[in-house]
Amino acid sequence: MGFLDQVFYGNSLKAWMWAGIVALSLITIMRVARDLVANRLGKIAARTKTTADDHLAAMLKRTSLLFILVISVYAGSLLVDLPRRPTSFIKVVTVLTVGLQIGLWLTSLIGLVVAHYVGREIGHGSDAIAASTALNFVGRLLLWAAVLLWALDNIGLKVGPLVAGLGVGGIAVALAAQNLLGDLFASFSILFDKPFVIGDFISVDSDSGTVERIGLKTTRIKSLSGEQLVISNADLLNSRIRNFKLLEQRRVVFTIGVVYETPYHKIVAIPGMIREIIEAQGVRIRFDRVHFSQYADSALNFEAVYWVNDPDYGIYMDIQQAINLAIFKKFEEEGIDFAYPTRTVYVNNRFKVQ
Repeated sequence: MGFLDQVFYGNSLKAWMWAGIVALSLITIMRVARDLVANRLGKIAARTKTTADDHLAAMLKRTSLLFILVISVYAGSLLVDLPRRPTSFIKVVTVLTVGLQIGLWLTSLIGLVVAHYVGREIGHGSDAIAASTALNFVGRLLLWAAVLLWALDNIGLKVGPLVAGLGVGGIAVALAAQNLLGDLFASFSILFDKPFVIGDFISVDSDSGTVERIGLKTTRIKSLSGEQLVISNADLLNSRIRNFKLLEQRRVVFTIGVVYETPYHKIVAIPGMIREIIEAQGVRIRFDRVHFSQYADSALNFEAVYWVNDPDYGIYMDIQQAINLAIFKKFEEEGIDFAYPTRTVYVNNRFKVQ
């Protein structure tokens, strides 16, 4: 019997030698192939404008040394006869390692798909980052759950009862976490339907402010008074949202009341006075109308309407202030009195006390 024919742990030394050669050869070949292909793709990606080849090169670089070692050892172990326990151990380690590597590859692929979709639907910026974060979180959660079930099935565990149990448990978890899930899906609605984006000035019920961050559960708004408002996404979508960032023109309606004692000829002249004052503000505004609108309890009311051709609130207030001051001055010159709440009481003296 030759030296190579000697038996160790149920296999000849020749069989062990070939198993080692196969394992070492695979380690070398796979490492060299990984590095060569990844570097080649990296050079090609540097000359192209697309991002797909960049992500493919990144995926190859994420091929771990542990994966190469385990696959090589598993391939070498096929050339020898091992007892049941070591064979089972190698199989479990191989399946878990392959599952881990597949998960890493598909994680990169999910990142590529999400980046492409978000870039096409939303564009770039802080809102795109928020959308990418949310979609990557959900995609990776589902991916790793599927990888775990695949690994458990391949190492011999029965996943049917487990999946059924997870289904029942998932319903219970969904009922317990329905508010959280509602906020999560509401965040997707906000990010893709885009009723507002980061940087918009919005009003929600009695609160107003600038959107600073759109998260998976809450949206954070910097209020006018300086504090940060934290509102759940579901509550936000269930509210009436006014987005002032999209405002192009501002319609302004205001009312002025004068006393009932005002002479008729001055009442007739008031609409022309107000129109002249509004039109004197220049091209920043557009006059609409002014009318003697109402006999109120203690005033004769005039309603004026104009448009401000700038969404800035400060500009609107400056114009309205100039109009108010000009009206006050004009009425003072014309002797027209502004009305205020008054009540006149008439006493009947027909009955005299004897």
